[in-house]
Amino acid sequence: MVSENRIVVKVGSSLLVNEELLTPSYAFMHGLLGDIAALRAEGKEVVLTSSGSVALGLGLLGADPATAGVQEKQAAAACGQPILLNAYKQIALEYGFDIAQVLITAEDLENRRRFLNTRNTINRLLERGILPIVNENDTVTTEEIRVGDNDRLAAKVSQMLQASRLLILTSIDGLYDRNPEEEGAQFVEKVNDVAEYLEVTKSTSSLGSGGMMTKMQAANMAQNAGITTLIAKGEVESPITAVLSGERICTECVAEAKPASAWAIWLTDRLQMAGSIVVKNNPARDIRSGQIGVRAGDVASMQGDFSKGDVLHIFDEDGNEVARGLTNYGAQEALILARHPDLPSQDTLGYTASDVIINQKNLIILEEHHLNWDQPEDDVLQIEDAD
Repeated sequence: MVSENRIVVKVGSSLLVNEELLTPSYAFMHGLLGDIAALRAEGKEVVLTSSGSVALGLGLLGADPATAGVQEKQAAAACGQPILLNAYKQIALEYGFDIAQVLITAEDLENRRRFLNTRNTINRLLERGILPIVNENDTVTTEEIRVGDNDRLAAKVSQMLQASRLLILTSIDGLYDRNPEEEGAQFVEKVNDVAEYLEVTKSTSSLGSGGMMTKMQAANMAQNAGITTLIAKGEVESPITAVLSGERICTECVAEAKPASAWAIWLTDRLQMAGSIVVKNNPARDIRSGQIGVRAGDVASMQGDFSKGDVLHIFDEDGNEVARGLTNYGAQEALILARHPDLPSQDTLGYTASDVIINQKNLIILEEHHLNWDQPEDDVLQIEDAD
């Protein structure tokens, strides 16, 4: 159940960093933290998801944001974090509260134990009246293991904390039905089905790692958890409260009326694909109807070097994603079981084990409101291949 007094605010680099000088935008940060102070005075709990560290660090390193590689961005994040947090801290103290930095990696959100530990940390900070400022730990992540954008990071934090609203502040008013620079582009005030707008949301800002597409993906993740997402332009004056009160236009992405459990939400809304399994069409229908889990003999192919306990994406032979679930086996063990379904596991694995790769109770069937992933095409292991 969502907490009506809990709000997650996401702010992008384009608002926090002067694009020409690559220095903090102090005027906007004053407006932002002043608004947060006002909300705190009303009894609201606010969590801030903030970009900006990489952009600020690139300025310190004298690097060009358009051409900087992964290692340069990692170094820039290390340089930019102190600049960003120092600005936040000095301004927050002027408004009578303190801040804390929470650096998160994708694994902190995808691994269940680390997910819960992160949630406990942020909850304790809120209990103590400290503003948590969340960002991806860009100094240690690579392109392959990144969350990738702070929009989806903010959505995962919103799910984690069961917030009632996610406010994404950006450089434009919200969502348009096409590129807002095109003649006749119409502003979209309310979104029920995010999938309808994904194809028109593919541009990014020069400083940020996400565009409107990642905001729509984040909104879908929030919707699934019963959280309303508001996407609005980040103005200097009252950037948050003017949107929440309806004084400033925004795009509202309506929350699902009957969200799934916190467990089901964590399992289905993934940031990365650890691996996937293609099951034959007949058992895929039984899986979709909730009759069975994923059995070794039903597997047609698999992809990914996954480990026991990872969440796998389940596809049918036509490429339709059916479900997501926790695997009982790592990739090599699952492959052996799938290639020898009629042999005792003692003969193939060296120990007695079930032929069920994903138990039915650890499997969540995808519904229409979930955004499906595409079936991977690389490094696919066919079950009929010889060992």
